[in-house]
Parts: sequence; structure tokens; C-alpha cells
Amino acid sequence: MSSLFEGHPIVPLSTPSTTAQAEALADGLVAGGIGIVEIALRGDGALAAMRHIAGRPDLVVGAGTVLDVEQAQQALDAGAQFLVSPGLSANVVRAGQRAGVPVLPGTLTPTDITAARELGLTQLKLFPAGNFGGLALLGTYASVFRGITFMPSGGITPANLAEHLEHPAVFAVSGSWLGGAKLLDAGADAVAAAAREASEIAAQVLQTKAAAA
Repeated sequence: MSSLFEGHPIVPLSTPSTTAQAEALADGLVAGGIGIVEIALRGDGALAAMRHIAGRPDLVVGAGTVLDVEQAQQALDAGAQFLVSPGLSANVVRAGQRAGVPVLPGTLTPTDITAARELGLTQLKLFPAGNFGGLALLGTYASVFRGITFMPSGGITPANLAEHLEHPAVFAVSGSWLGGAKLLDAGADAVAAAAREASEIAAQVLQTKAAAA
């Protein structure tokens, strides 16, 4: 079964606070070859930004930092096509499942992963990956939880992007460096340049993976 994230190895994470920032983010990502974005519900303008760019045919828009069912419903009403949470909430997962959208709960421990697996999930967020030896942790989990793949979040940078994407247990990475306020304020061209650099790294990794398969 295909995944919403298929063909989207980098999921930029951002919290635009103005319409101008939202437009710079969306236009820049698409111009740089990235067709997906996670809007974190961390600021007052996040839902408005999501509404502004949701529905674009060239961009899959999801909601991040979804803490409860109320936020999940608000995000869905604003056009979110997937939900991401920092931790595992069965209620948030079920809200997404009822709506027919993918949910990526934040997991870190074997208990988290087991609980998510029992909810029928096979794609999970690993958070905060960088604080707990992300790649080493992924290696351990890959041998135990077969069929589960992860989107590492926290500590991913252009410098270590390739080695994360190369890991067989990784289906995508979270890219917060692609959605920072300073970058958005610099405009769509600046976002596009950063997105293009990341896209080129991802393309090289995926090409190598395909050749080795």
C-alpha cells in the first residue's frame, strides 16, 4: 500500500506567523523541489497559515505538534492532510484514523513503539532523535520492530541528512532548518535555495538505494 509520504523523503517543519511567511514557505519549497510541509501548531498564526496554503495541488500540507483531539480537529478543519504529534496519544491517532489521514505520533522508547504498533501504525516519528543517539537507536529498533519505519525529528541538518536517509528504517526525515523564521523572512528564493540543496542530497541517496536494490 502506498504512503502519503512516498516520494517525499524530507518533510520541512515550520511555524509561519504571517501570510507573507506562509507564502514564502510554500512557494520556496515547491520551487526547490519539495512538495510537502508540516505546519507546527506552536504559534497563533499556524492554523491561519495552514488554511492559506492548504489545497494547493503542488503541496501536501500537514499539522505538527498536535497535542490533543481538539487540535487535531482544528487542523483537519484547516485542511491538514496528515497529523504529527510530539508524543503518542491514542486519542489523536484515532481522530486521524477516523478522518482517514495518516498520523505520525512521536515515539522514543520500545514501549511507545509497541503501543503505536498495536494501534495499527507502521510509520512513526522518532523524537527527539538527536538527543538520544538517533542513528544508533534506529539501528537497534530496526532489528526488533520489523515492518516499522521512522521519520527522525530533532537534530537533523544538511550535514547529517544523507546518513539518516540512507538508513533502511527511515522513510523520511523532519527538516526544521527549512522553515525557520529568518529563512522565511528572507523570502521564497532563500527557501528555494535551501530546499534545492536538501532535495539534491535526497535524490543522490535515493538513487544509490535504488541501484543497490
